[in-house]
Amino acid sequence: MLEKQRTIASTAVLSGMGLHTGNKSNMTFKPAPVNYGIRFIRIDLDNSPEIPADIDHVTDISRGTTIAKSGAEVHTVEHVLAAITGCEIDNIIVELDTNEPPIMDGSASAYVNTLIKAGFTEQDADRDYLVIEDTVHYHSEEDNVDIVALPLKNDFRISVMIDFQNPALGVQHSGLFNLQQEFQTEFAPARTFCFLKEIEMLREQNLIKGGDISNAIVIVDREFTEESFREFKEAIDIDSDAVLGTTGILSDVPLRFKNEPARHKLLDLIGDLALIGAPIKGQILAARPGHKANVEFTKILRKLYLQKKVVKKYQMMKTGAGVFDIDAILKIMPHRYPFLLIDRILDIEMDKKIIGLKNVTINEPFFSGHFPGKPIMPGVLIVEAMAQCGGILILNMLEHPEKKLALFTSIDNVKFRKTVIPGDQLIFVLEITSMRKNYVKLKGKTYKGIVGGELVSEGDFAAAIIDR
Repeated sequence: MLEKQRTIASTAVLSGMGLHTGNKSNMTFKPAPVNYGIRFIRIDLDNSPEIPADIDHVTDISRGTTIAKSGAEVHTVEHVLAAITGCEIDNIIVELDTNEPPIMDGSASAYVNTLIKAGFTEQDADRDYLVIEDTVHYHSEEDNVDIVALPLKNDFRISVMIDFQNPALGVQHSGLFNLQQEFQTEFAPARTFCFLKEIEMLREQNLIKGGDISNAIVIVDREFTEESFREFKEAIDIDSDAVLGTTGILSDVPLRFKNEPARHKLLDLIGDLALIGAPIKGQILAARPGHKANVEFTKILRKLYLQKKVVKKYQMMKTGAGVFDIDAILKIMPHRYPFLLIDRILDIEMDKKIIGLKNVTINEPFFSGHFPGKPIMPGVLIVEAMAQCGGILILNMLEHPEKKLALFTSIDNVKFRKTVIPGDQLIFVLEITSMRKNYVKLKGKTYKGIVGGELVSEGDFAAAIIDR
């Protein structure tokens, strides 16, 4: 796998029609600097707004994947993202003069060929991967979907199974085992597909304005007479020359691969996984995936990626002793002696939970004046230590934590259960209970020795995020 980031060597343009909007679309690929990522730019709008291609900007998955920011949106980005991923491009600008990329023939081939013609340039920066170290499983009972990420040392593989219970499809499998060798020829050409009964619904939703049998495989999934089919075509405004055929595919359009639908589902999944913001080192297994499940699974992996990125930023690796030592904490927190009350962060789950540790010693400055004959740690400082743990969690949810502060606006329902004396080891557990844009609520607990052990203190916290 690539060690260095790369972009394209030159500008390349592709033109066509948007699948759902039917808008004429000109798409321009441009080189981008290191650590830029993938961004779509709407040059037809005032100030040419940029939309980062990550899961945080996904706004709709009803029929394809839509990303948006500040009112500017781009529909059906998954095929373009799959092509960019398949070409192992880390940094690229995708300019559009409308709100949807051109659909071309319904596959990713035209995008891949255009990117190859543009050429690739290695950049002077290390490539950042999401390395799967433990099994990650997503399951949807409602949609009967399972997607799993498994550890796979220094490689990427992906396998997909689909089962639409349709005679024209049957149960299909497909697997990609070498991105460089297989993607361009074996998966990029796989076209999108839909069922005939879906077309009426999509037309009613004002979608697939640019769709026809030249850019989609249409699977016949209902019985017709010649007369009822003629009336159906007129009602939903599809190609008047289309015929039912005998293969189960409208107009008997030949498949490029026997399992082309499964290959296209794999292509879609690669495109949606690009929204993590980094390529994967691991193995993905998916049963009956779709955009809804893909996006939910990608949210899980994106959170894991950001969590690992935070750990990597402040400390090179997670050890049995925790994720942040005191040197890492000093890089994150503005507090210093005697008000820095956290010695180590044992675990952190982005947007969810943090566990911190403090070793209480007789050398603490407050013991000399707080019950000096019988040293007891002040309860307000236990609360402050919990708040500092919460502050570390909050700051590391932000893109630029060094530019922000978490100021606590309220502390409620505080209770003190046990005294703390020299020699005690405190474990702080803070969990987020609600989040708004710049306002976070947390529930905190302090234990002696181990999580779930002797409860020392607890309380509810609220904090505002402000510029430092």
